[in-house]
Amino acid sequence: MKILNTSTGEQIIRIIPRYYPDEISLTLRDDSTNIETIYSVENLEWDNYNDVWQLADINWDGAGSTASFFEENGYLVISNQYSLVEGRYYDLTIKDGSFVIYKDKIFCTDQDIDQDTNDYYSVNKDVYVTENSYDNDYIII
Repeated sequence: MKILNTSTGEQIIRIIPRYYPDEISLTLRDDSTNIETIYSVENLEWDNYNDVWQLADINWDGAGSTASFFEENGYLVISNQYSLVEGRYYDLTIKDGSFVIYKDKIFCTDQDIDQDTNDYYSVNKDVYVTENSYDNDYIII
């Protein structure tokens, strides 16, 4: 699962595709509304010698945003602008023509999440507050 936020700036998705494609279509389907947003680009030329695509910045067809594609340590890195809604899940499908090369889920949240510092996602963040001032002792009669 990928975690993205509601920022309208560029966000990065790192994937390991089944193979490196000649054309990419990226589909985001909102699980709540079942609305799909499709980003597609054609005529990518993968340079096996340098491990880069010949076209660095590509305009997604009909989306008006620019995306960057490059290979980094075996990952296909896609940098793009997305319009996501807080607290929703999205299905991510990346295709080369009609062949699926990658599928995943995306969750959109603006909470800071860092597993190294035990900072996990909480549904109740800033809504539910625990009372820690009392030691919770009780007497049974």
